[in-house]
Amino acid sequence: MSYSVVDKNYCKGCLRCISVCPKECLGLSGRTNDGGYDYVEFKEGSPCIGCALCYMVCPDVAITVHKEK
Repeated sequence: MSYSVVDKNYCKGCLRCISVCPKECLGLSGRTNDGGYDYVEFKEGSPCIGCALCYMVCPDVAITVHKEK
């Protein structure tokens, strides 16, 4: 299974990754990071296809995509 990991301390909650995810695998956490931003997190059990669109649009390089082999 593929999945994304968002580094909560780099994420500023710009929502770009959420808007490009074709499977709606990302969402706001409802919690704040050390910078005071509501950060994005991967929704456990989501049908991630490993497309890495979230990684490509993240201006803060806060996302790592792990693809199923």
